Amino acid sequence: MTSPYEPGAAPPPSCPGQAVPPPAAAAPPPGCPAHAGPPQATAHPEAHAPVKLYGPDFAADPHRIYARLRQYGVVAPVEIAPEVPALLVTDYRAALELLNDDATWSKDSRAWMQTVPADSPVMPMLHWRPNVFYSDGPAHVRYRDAIVDSFKLVEPHELRARVHHAADTLIRRFGDHGEADLIADYARLIPLLMFNTLFGLPDSYSDRLIAAIAGMLEGNSPEEATAANEAYTQYIMELVGAKKAQRGPDLTSWMMDHPNDLSDEELIHNIILVMGAGNEPLANLIGNALARMLSDDRYYNTVSGGALTVHDAINEVLWNDPPMANYSAHYPVRDVFFHGTWVRAGQLVMVSYAAANSQFDTTGANGPGSGSGSHLAWAAGPHACPVKRHALLIAITAIERLTAWLSDIELATSPAELTWRNGAFHRALAALPARFTPITPDQAGATPWQNSDRSPSSSTRPAPTSTAKATASAR
Repeated sequence: MTSPYEPGAAPPPSCPGQAVPPPAAAAPPPGCPAHAGPPQATAHPEAHAPVKLYGPDFAADPHRIYARLRQYGVVAPVEIAPEVPALLVTDYRAALELLNDDATWSKDSRAWMQTVPADSPVMPMLHWRPNVFYSDGPAHVRYRDAIVDSFKLVEPHELRARVHHAADTLIRRFGDHGEADLIADYARLIPLLMFNTLFGLPDSYSDRLIAAIAGMLEGNSPEEATAANEAYTQYIMELVGAKKAQRGPDLTSWMMDHPNDLSDEELIHNIILVMGAGNEPLANLIGNALARMLSDDRYYNTVSGGALTVHDAINEVLWNDPPMANYSAHYPVRDVFFHGTWVRAGQLVMVSYAAANSQFDTTGANGPGSGSGSHLAWAAGPHACPVKRHALLIAITAIERLTAWLSDIELATSPAELTWRNGAFHRALAALPARFTPITPDQAGATPWQNSDRSPSSSTRPAPTSTAKATASAR
């Protein structure tokens, strides 16, 4: 892009960061955020007010909020936390344009951070660090290569075996109860158990990692969020210290020995990023996909065949309820006229994967490209998820392992009664209560207590033992 202005559009007078001011007589463009005048005209009666992306109304029905945001146009004003404004891109093609234009849009949040209270609850998600997420250009390539090359050394069969071990460990804890919260007891713990061992620490460290991540994501106060962030950083520093003393066949050691030669600070912050960014989306993906499967009998094997698979459930989630619904924080390097809206240099602009995806049907047939892989749940462009294949393998294997051991598992409540966690960034269930026939250590046949390295036999889903399930996917 050689100019931030559309053909024939007048540039905004005296907008910050503009190299050449326009003639004094030029009228300010409608909706320029640098002017105090009324914003660009729109059909929506509340176009001046930012829309809150937090609170129970948004958590309960975000798609209703996205429909409202589209009335602003391609870019809508939102508030992601009290007194923290942002602009949200809700259009698929505009989102792709932004995500692929790293000449206009930067990931460096340091200038923006000066405009937001330091104790804001969103700061842990947007605070600048020297890692792959907040960097541009050569630094970004350097960090990304170290991460991608290290993950390439994790063989798929080994990763699958690690998921089996983690899944069986968790199923042993609740398998004889006959009931479980599949979010708290399974979906949120699987990624943390996986990352703890993949990065080279024994299982005894898992609980520390679990507590720190939970506090960062759900801290109800600035103090709680700060304490959790400090605990998380301490965990990572101990991890790096242990690997400095003795290398191993793990991601930390491979990143340490990568030819890009990351400094201690860079190594720590990139591990923090990979663990944090990997945990929340992966946990939500597992939980949201399980909710769909347990709400729709199409996902279970039938005598006549034709049932949908775990992969189908995950694709539906990635289209309709992506685990990170709104993110990809970017900041323009100069004032830019973006699809009808002036954006100030350094202003926070996020992409709504959920809103962009929902322009099209769940199969992707009406969307750009072909097939169900054209959703934006993994983002796109140079900052797209670098390890999505690993994430998909973990999610699919975790769900298959659970439903194989607990073949008659079903929701313990109706899909309409499921509740969602508050927050601007994620789409995540607060709980997923389920029931099943208990499995015990002394029962006949293979169980997780006896065969953590064996896959259970697949089985046909038995006849329902409760009221009929809704055929619509859970939302």
